[in-house]
Order: sequence, then structure tokens, then C-alpha cells
Amino acid sequence: MKPTIIEPKRSLISIDIKEVYLYRELFYFFSWRDIKVKYKQTVLGFVWVILQPLIMMTIFTLFFQRTFKIETAEMPYPVFCFTGLLFWNLFSSGLSTASNSMVSNANIIKKIYFPRLIIPISSIIVSMFDFLVTLVIYFVICFYWKFTPSINVVLFLPIAIVITLFTTIGLGLLLSSLNVKYRDFRYVVPFMIQILLFVTPVIYPISMIDNLLVREFLSYNPIAVSIQITRCSLMGELVSFFYVAIGLVISIATFIFGIFFFRSVENEFADIV
Repeated sequence: MKPTIIEPKRSLISIDIKEVYLYRELFYFFSWRDIKVKYKQTVLGFVWVILQPLIMMTIFTLFFQRTFKIETAEMPYPVFCFTGLLFWNLFSSGLSTASNSMVSNANIIKKIYFPRLIIPISSIIVSMFDFLVTLVIYFVICFYWKFTPSINVVLFLPIAIVITLFTTIGLGLLLSSLNVKYRDFRYVVPFMIQILLFVTPVIYPISMIDNLLVREFLSYNPIAVSIQITRCSLMGELVSFFYVAIGLVISIATFIFGIFFFRSVENEFADIV
């Protein structure tokens, strides 16, 4: 009998949607496994999802905001800061786990075939779970600080989430592929994330930057776009559709490039990891 060979399609950027759908249960398996492992044998468990951004918000409010006397108009600084941390944590934790996901699952990759895209994307789903839990706390914080969000957030918050997810998945696929071939990236990624935190307007308004060219350049950062349009919509201010379009275009381009690179080296994963 002629053996059946199961292998991915040769097209670099195409995704076999039907094949991914057939393996949809793996998304649940990998995601739920990672969630359980992440909080297994911890005393506080899922409380860490809430505690981490709250601690960071408190630190930045007590030290950073008072030191630099940051003005945030009508939005209380804790709310302002937590808005940035909300998207930043989704991006940074998703990128960090996705970049290591292929190496962490090396034994499974060597044994059986399934769409490899499932591994890094499912790790980002875990970060999305944390995001949704933190989002509930975010609105509690708004209520505590007597800040009433504008109804515009209903429209722009989903757009901001899409921009952040596309960017995170694209970079996550790229870095997970590079980490398989070059293990130096396990050290590069945490360092890169630390730098990006301070060049992204997470804890300060982008208006603080005096240099117009630098300010314009940083405004094209998709994560900065997500944070900015969310803050503007929360305050009922006019949202720049130009920057929304820029954020969507760059995030989608990042997503496509990530898939392109991932598919270009996918056949080598089982031999390298």
C-alpha cells in the first residue's frame, strides 16, 4: 500500500482555513493547557492577572506621574495609565509567550503533524484571556475614580483590540520562527520589550515629546495607535481616522509578513527544534 504523506501546503502565505478549522480543538487544548500551567501551584491563581497591572499602575502613579507632573486633561492618571497597560500587557505577554512557543512544544512538533500556526496563536489566546479579565477591572477603576467613559469606546475599543492582536500575532509568528533557528532571541525578546515600553505612550501622553518628527514616528506604532484611539474615545474626543487607518494597515502588514516568514521556514521546524 502506498504510504500517505501529510505535509503543509507549499504556498508561503496561504492558510488552509479548512485544515485549521479541522484542528480547531487544538486551539482549545493548547490554550487551556497554557492557562492551567501558568497559574498552577500559585497561591493567588488568577488573581495575578488583576494584581500585576494594578501594582504597575500604582507604581507609575506614585513615582512617575508625580516626578514628571504629567497632565492627562480630564482623565485621572490611574485610568490613563491603566488604559496603556491594558493593551501593553496583551502585546508584551502575547509576544513573549509566542516567541518561545515553538521551542517549548518541540516534542509535540517532532511526533505528529498539525498546522504549526496553532502553537504561537494559541499562546496569544492565553494573553487575550488575561486581557478580558483585566478589562472588567478596568471599568471598575473608571467607576472608582468617578470617570465616565464616552459611548464612543463601544466603537473604537474593538478596533484597538484588532490592531493589537494582528500586530502581536504577526510579530509572534516572526519571532517564534527566528527563535527556532537562533536561540539568541530568547534573550533579545525580553530586552526588546523593555525598550518598547518606554518608546510607546503607555505611561505618558505622546504630546510630551517635543520633537515633532520623533512624535510622528512613534505615532505610527500600532500599539500606540490602539492606546491613543482608546483614550480619545473614552474621553469623547475626536479620533483621528488617519491614525486608525495607519494602525490597521501596519498591523495587517505585520500579520501577513509574520505568516509569510513562518510558512517559509515551517518545513524545517521538526529538524531544528
